[in-house]
Amino acid sequence: MLSLLHHPNLVNLTGYCADGDQRLLVYEYMPLGSLEDHLHEIIVCDEALAQLAKAEARGLEYPNISPSKKRLDWSTRMKIAAGAAKGLEYLHDKASPPVIYRDLKCSNILLAEGYFPKLSDFGLAKLGPVGDNTHVSTRVMGTYGYCAPEYAMTGQLTVKSDVYSFGVVLLEIITGRKAIDNSKAAGEQNLVAWARPLFKDRKMFSQMADPMLQGQYPPRGLFQALAVAAMCVQEQPNMRPLIADVVTALTYLASQKFKPDTQPIQGSRLMPGTPPRTKRDRDKKLNGGNSSERDRTRRLS
Repeated sequence: MLSLLHHPNLVNLTGYCADGDQRLLVYEYMPLGSLEDHLHEIIVCDEALAQLAKAEARGLEYPNISPSKKRLDWSTRMKIAAGAAKGLEYLHDKASPPVIYRDLKCSNILLAEGYFPKLSDFGLAKLGPVGDNTHVSTRVMGTYGYCAPEYAMTGQLTVKSDVYSFGVVLLEIITGRKAIDNSKAAGEQNLVAWARPLFKDRKMFSQMADPMLQGQYPPRGLFQALAVAAMCVQEQPNMRPLIADVVTALTYLASQKFKPDTQPIQGSRLMPGTPPRTKRDRDKKLNGGNSSERDRTRRLS
């Protein structure tokens, strides 16, 4: 199937090998590995790597740790999410007949130079419904934690099943958590189940951001990205957005360049009792702010 599909956000099939009962597909080389590698593998800082090198020089052995992987910043995460969504949009809306990917997950999103994402591994892909058909009935396959609930229960597959899986991936990108993590407490092992109660309270959104971002993200961008993820993982498939709408939203977020060095760290606050620095600040504190600030607050409320 992959030999018939061509898009910048899909891996290229460069060849194959058939020898007896052995079959081998050859894909283009993706030097930065998978999205899963960058989100969930242990990332070691340069200082720690230097210490490991000194220990190895003394004859101590450690597992191979690559210094090439680094934690993804916010802008790179949005770029990867938007690119993966574009690959899915091509399968759903541009391919004829449409293709349901059926196995969208972080390990199947590979990264080229510049963290350019490409979907890979189409072994479970299925041709989508055509004409008056609303779904494809098939044996349930995929990866636990990413499968849409209606597909897992009935075997009825639609493009909205892929949208659900994409929502799980987007949550992983935002939170740094795994879709299923048995090392977490009982209520936090399933990412979607953990996130759903938090979606209802905007005050909790900052707590959903990956701690490895260290507060370096735009608050508005975080809220918007979480809103997209929340829509994608709706239990009812007809409530989920079309992937084209997801592409529009994430392309916008990816275009909003966030420069950590010029932005305040989110979650930082003045300590209680910190005195105003100037007389003007002191007057504002006593008077509740100037009139323009009060008007602006009134409009927002």
